[in-house]
Amino acid sequence: MAVSTLGVEYNMENKRVLEQTWRWYGPNDPVSLQDVKQAGATGIVSALHHIPHGEVWPLEDIQERKRIIESAGLTWSVVESVPVHESIKTNASDAPQYIDRYKQSLRNLAACGIYTICYNFMPVLDWTRTQLDLIMKDGSKALYFDWIDLAIFDIYILGRSDAPSDYSEEIQERAKLKYELMSDEEKTHLQFNILMGIPGEGDISLESLQNSINIYKEIGRDGLKQNLLRFLNAIADTCEDNGIKMTIHPDDPPYPILGLPRVVSNEEDLTFIINEQPKAFNGICFCTGSLGAGPKNNLPEILDKVKHRVYFAHLRNVQRDELGSFYEADHLDGDVDMYAIVKGLSAENQRREIAIPFRPDHGHQMLDDLSKVTNPGYSAIGRLRGLAELRGLELGILRS
Repeated sequence: MAVSTLGVEYNMENKRVLEQTWRWYGPNDPVSLQDVKQAGATGIVSALHHIPHGEVWPLEDIQERKRIIESAGLTWSVVESVPVHESIKTNASDAPQYIDRYKQSLRNLAACGIYTICYNFMPVLDWTRTQLDLIMKDGSKALYFDWIDLAIFDIYILGRSDAPSDYSEEIQERAKLKYELMSDEEKTHLQFNILMGIPGEGDISLESLQNSINIYKEIGRDGLKQNLLRFLNAIADTCEDNGIKMTIHPDDPPYPILGLPRVVSNEEDLTFIINEQPKAFNGICFCTGSLGAGPKNNLPEILDKVKHRVYFAHLRNVQRDELGSFYEADHLDGDVDMYAIVKGLSAENQRREIAIPFRPDHGHQMLDDLSKVTNPGYSAIGRLRGLAELRGLELGILRS
């Protein structure tokens, strides 16, 4: 395989490179498909965010999104995400109808030639950050998760009754001091960041969050694990009959927050999922940023254990502090050994008939993007930088 970079062709001696993809939120995304092509990606990761959670994705809507992507000379490689309705996660009485709708969406996607599906099983909230514009030393902006700010929200804004017991005395003391100095505007802004609406679902209220916390308190971690297995068992035949590969995204961050359980946070969780539902359709989205936020997670070791089921990868880096708070660092900087991860993915990729897709996950808001309105974490230039760095890292590994 020959790879051309800046007009120089490298003979890769039939080595397969990872598929370079880019998350695109659809026609309303401020980053255009032409921008994506210039960034160097060939595959698109997209979803129908205008379809409410729990509804069937119409065949016509899928076909139209695919037409738009392909008319730009790109391929719709991965769906991220087909959201799992809360009724499925809680195994509510109406869960069967939502599972039936989910299966129909999978059939419709397969009918359009789209077979790799990313999803998550995080209760209520998707990814959680306390600040969306942490200013870095170079003036760019990054996403940030601060345990002190989360404690402020949990204890003083949400007012969860047993919240204090989830935080160390140091975090409680620092949260109390900081909260007393915060303005009403700062409190409102913090609440907005944590409860940011998920595309297709809308904003989450304090009341609805508290109600969900009460429900999940009864379900517990073991109950949520069993509900995940129920979901996977229910869609297994549909996936196998249609050639679908499901890739579960790790919890972000990878530990319980706000009294909500987590079941996709570490090596034990990932191996449990693929061992308890051992059919090949059941795979993993290996997200280095989500797993990397867990201080005890050894990512190269985890990858080695689950690599045979990795059908998609999110590559980003995080930098943790002594409290476990973290910001999203440059892709080749931070606590994640990105060299070891890309080396492991590249080695596994040589054993595949179809290249593993990856995308540069998130990126700093920088340069011209600082003056633009962008989706948090998904500005163009920061991801372009990340993709270029990751592409260069992979090329160096394959040639060495």
